[in-house]
Amino acid sequence: MAIEYLGLSEINGPLIALEGVQNASYEEIVEISIDAKKKELGRIIECYKDKAVIQVFGGTENMSLINTRTKLTGHPMEIALSPEILGRTFNGLGQPIDGLGDIVSDIRRNVNGQPLNPVRREYPRNYIRTGFSAIDGLTTLIRGQKLPIFSGNGLPHDQLAAQLVKQASLGENSDEQFGIVFAAMGVKHDVADFFRRAFDESGAFEHVAMFLNLANDPVVERLITPKVALTAAEYLAFECNMHILVILTDMTSFAEAMREVSSSKGEIPSRKGYPGYLYSELATIYERAGIVEGVKGSVTQIPILTMPNDDITHPIPDLTGYITEGQIVLDRELHGQAVYPPISVLPSLSRLMKDGIGEGFTREDHQDLANQLFSSYAKVGDARALASVIGEDELSPIDKKYLEFGKAFESRFVGQGADENRSIEETLDIGWELLGMLPREELDRVDTKILDKYYKPAEAEEN
Repeated sequence: MAIEYLGLSEINGPLIALEGVQNASYEEIVEISIDAKKKELGRIIECYKDKAVIQVFGGTENMSLINTRTKLTGHPMEIALSPEILGRTFNGLGQPIDGLGDIVSDIRRNVNGQPLNPVRREYPRNYIRTGFSAIDGLTTLIRGQKLPIFSGNGLPHDQLAAQLVKQASLGENSDEQFGIVFAAMGVKHDVADFFRRAFDESGAFEHVAMFLNLANDPVVERLITPKVALTAAEYLAFECNMHILVILTDMTSFAEAMREVSSSKGEIPSRKGYPGYLYSELATIYERAGIVEGVKGSVTQIPILTMPNDDITHPIPDLTGYITEGQIVLDRELHGQAVYPPISVLPSLSRLMKDGIGEGFTREDHQDLANQLFSSYAKVGDARALASVIGEDELSPIDKKYLEFGKAFESRFVGQGADENRSIEETLDIGWELLGMLPREELDRVDTKILDKYYKPAEAEEN
């Protein structure tokens, strides 16, 4: 028989303390009733002797030390799962908010995930096409990878996320099942409406499971949202054999919620006021991506985070970079030049790219082309720096060619339309067109056979 505990010993922000508790366990879910009417869920985040500290998901408003009844459920937080979650919208706790009723299923999974034996992980192979040349061509997303997007306030990461959901696929020739789990944390109502409308209008919503934690929702709910979303993704990938892309935006909101709750608990802060366990909390989320041996599905992650003051050394992007396999960096200067998406190519990289591209995956010339575009664009920066000192007219002919190449590269390769979905062949062909602006002897990162097959000087095309 479940025991109800009357009253509380302490209330502090989103946290409550309960004394005289028996057999409480960490991460256990509790049911709290206020004045015998309103009900809230909470999670035990600390317990010692007979005392338990509980995070209240709905907030502690209207609670007092004498008007509550608390009941331990005996299990961690779980959500009901079935293939029908695709095409549905849920709140940050995994409860439906689209008016289509609850998910009816006997399958319930712990949102904290199941421990995965590292030996059973398979190395990520093959790519996911995003339709963006700057990503597909130069920082290719591989199935099972975690590849974050580092953005800043005011940059179009929301638009980029929506377009990723609309365009992402396993490529033209794949017949495998593909789905997307989209989780938004701390977003405003107009941003949430933008996402809903964008997915609906594009017809992408039928293969998307959407989890929304709004800015006016309780802060504590923000901490559970990515775990709920990843639990849904793991079910679809490892039990329904689908390839799932998980987009998490904005991880900075998640980290700020963690800082707020940590402060309420009276914990000693670390860098910038964040708790010392920020790294391990981010790792528990990011490491839930991958491929499991003997299972057809995969979980791929694109976490999006806004860097405070565009500072890439801030604890959130800094720690994220240690855990993930690369990053895509958005650039404010490119955004100011109306380049969309404003992806800064040089600081962006995908560490697993080499293992999922080339012959049999994309095209034989992909790796050589990417190496050469990186190298040539790096020289554009040198030419621009020199032009700022001595003037563009005083540059050598080859430096002037690099300046022309740089402008064309940013406008034609990096920049593309807000509804433009490029195939991998289109991306690679545009890359070769741009390299045709440079003399052949400058292309020193490409194998001679590849160069003979694909390189065409721009002058030859004009004639």
